[in-house]
This record gives sequence, C-alpha cells and structure tokens, in this order.
Amino acid sequence: MVTGVEKYVTLPTKLYGMVRNFVESIGRYFLFLKQVFRKPEKWKIFLKQFVLETDKLILSSIIIVGVISIFIGGVLVIQTASNLENPLIDRMYVGYMVRESLVLEFCSTMIALILAGKMGSNISSEIGSMRITEQIDAMDMMGVNSAGFLVLPKVVAATVLSPFLMLLSFVLGILGGYIVVSATGIIATAQYVTGLKFCYNGFYVFYSCFKMSLFCFLISSISAFNGYYAKGGSLGVGRSSTKSIISTSILILMFDLIVTQLMLY
Repeated sequence: MVTGVEKYVTLPTKLYGMVRNFVESIGRYFLFLKQVFRKPEKWKIFLKQFVLETDKLILSSIIIVGVISIFIGGVLVIQTASNLENPLIDRMYVGYMVRESLVLEFCSTMIALILAGKMGSNISSEIGSMRITEQIDAMDMMGVNSAGFLVLPKVVAATVLSPFLMLLSFVLGILGGYIVVSATGIIATAQYVTGLKFCYNGFYVFYSCFKMSLFCFLISSISAFNGYYAKGGSLGVGRSSTKSIISTSILILMFDLIVTQLMLY
C-alpha cells in the first residue's frame, strides 16, 4: 500500500525518469542521423534504392493528396464566398483568399500531417519488422551500414521530392475551387481567376515548399528512428508506428510556428 508521503516522493522520481528518457531519445536520434548520413559504400545501390523509395513514398501518395486537395479547394471556395456577403467587397477576393489559404498553410502543413500517418507508418512498420526479424542484425554482422542502407534513400527521397507533392496539391486545390465555381455559379469564373492573380507573391510558394521539405524530413527520419529501435515483437512494431505518427504530428505543428515566424516576420 502506497502512503501519501511515498506518493509525493515517487512523483519527482517519475518526472526525472521521463525527462531522462526524453533527453536520451534526442541523443540517440542525432547519433542515428550521424550513422544514416555516412557516405554510401556503393552509389549504384543507393540510386536504385532511391528510385524504389520514390515510388513507395512519393508516387504512391499522389492519389490521396490529389483527392483531398481537390475537395478542400472546393470547400474553401464555398466557405469563403458564404462569408463575403458584403456588397462593398469585390467577389474576386474569394479566389485571392483561397489561393493564400492553400499556399500558406494547407498545401504544406495539412498535407504533411496526412503524410505523417501514411508515410510515417509505412516507414516505421517496414524497418521495425526488419528489426524484430533480425534482418538488421544480420546486415550489421556482415559489416553493412544498415541505417544508411535502409534509411538514407527514404530520407533523401522524402525530403527532396516532397515539394512536388506540395505544388501538385496547390494546383489541384485551385482546380477544385474552379470546378465548384463553374458548377455552382457562386461567383463568376472571371472573378475567381482575377482573384488568383491578385497580389501574387512567389516567395510564398518557396516558403511552402521549404516547409514541406522540412516536415517530410522529420517524418521520414523520426519514423525510421522509431522503427530501427523497435522491440517487443509485432506489438512493438505497432507501438513504434503509433509513436512516430504522434511525435511527428506534434513536431510538424511546432516547426510550422517556428518557420513561419522566421520566414514571414
């Protein structure tokens, strides 16, 4: 039976243990990255893996990103138009606000949160399964840099090519808005197009691409880290996937705030 005194004594101990585990995880993560980013022993094998990971992580995400972007573009048009009922406000601002909403936040942050579930669970479960079946241990015994061989192509493919998903989402979001405008007549299509061209700032596209690249680096590296150190059989693989999704989602939102503050103000 735990007394009141013992209860209060154990609380600082538990807090200390949580902080210690958190700091240790950060240290192991950076040591893991150091191992991942070693020079590949054979560039030919790396390029082959890079192409495979591009298909697995980027190309396989096109459908879900495209479908979501089209519908979100249409929803933004309807919501914006319904809130601009003042006759003194030009209706072309519907197109302007849809464009800004897409390029500044949705096409990078929201798509990254979706990819955190899709891409993150894929990476974590794949590498975690290799860990519990001792395939990674076999690579290490043969002198292969298992972290670099398995993780580096994933991280490079996700980081370098993810801005194309952002651009695709942006274009399809605008197209979805145009389809809704044409089908419903909620505003004139000419006004929508004029709003899309109004006060265009190309830096916002670069800003959104940079955020997307950073977010996908976090998704791929953290998910691979959790999978690489998974333990406890199949249940451990499931826990590592869940942990990856939660931690990357939180970090995406945190770095979204930091990057926005640094780049826009």
